[in-house]
Amino acid sequence: MTLLVFAVFLILLISGCARRIPAGDSTSQIEQRKTIVVGLDETFVPMGFRAKNGQLSGFDIDLAKAVGKKIGLKMVFQPIDWDMKETELRNHTIDLIWNGYTETAERKQHVAFSLPYLTNQQIIAVTRASGVRTIADLKDKIIGAQTGSSAAQDIDRFPKLLKNRVKNHAPILYDSYNDAFIDLGANRIQGLVLDSVFGEYTIAHSGDPKAYAIINSGFPSEEFAVGMRKSDNQLRTKINRALRACAADGTITRLAKKWFGDAAVIAPTLEGLTTNSKSRQ
Repeated sequence: MTLLVFAVFLILLISGCARRIPAGDSTSQIEQRKTIVVGLDETFVPMGFRAKNGQLSGFDIDLAKAVGKKIGLKMVFQPIDWDMKETELRNHTIDLIWNGYTETAERKQHVAFSLPYLTNQQIIAVTRASGVRTIADLKDKIIGAQTGSSAAQDIDRFPKLLKNRVKNHAPILYDSYNDAFIDLGANRIQGLVLDSVFGEYTIAHSGDPKAYAIINSGFPSEEFAVGMRKSDNQLRTKINRALRACAADGTITRLAKKWFGDAAVIAPTLEGLTTNSKSRQ
């Protein structure tokens, strides 16, 4: 009997100490603390990554800060396990997913999205030494992708394009694209499916860009947007308004040129609000 009473007491104690998750729209709580917690994969260049000086940097970091200024809230960036991003959002560990986050029908079942702000493609990075030049050359070869990425989802969604061709009819999944690029260079995988913004930037800034080649995956183009809880309607409205303002005042165009050069990739939804901008087809 004593053990039973102790067990009940322990359960009540743990329950009382557990962090209470706000119900409904949490925008007012966010505004009270004056900060928004942004979840990101700190290895995803050039969107949000840990620079050599130890600081978080990237297009999404800059854009998030600009949006934060317009809505009067400080953006606090929290590195997370990318495969757990929706769980972190649901548990209120973070308030936003903002790191080259592709809007998909599957994700929209659990997450609310802002207006899309960038257009993106899935590409296949290969090494020239591998001899792979086309998707057909990947027959019975090993490919890689990041766990929980839109690349991994596209491989499953469109099996005839790639999945049915490659060895074991499945990619090797990596927690980090840094590890995947190491395996690509070592020929442990012969193709790496990933976002064009990441792949092109990484290859351009590698020690030997000419050692790599890029293959068109054939997957449909995508759009990056900010992910948030479906209940946070007020926050979504504020962020959308700020994104429109960042497009109208040239902030998005300026940041796109800073991080992507002349190949601006502004999503059509916001492109009409900008001047002298173009989206990549």
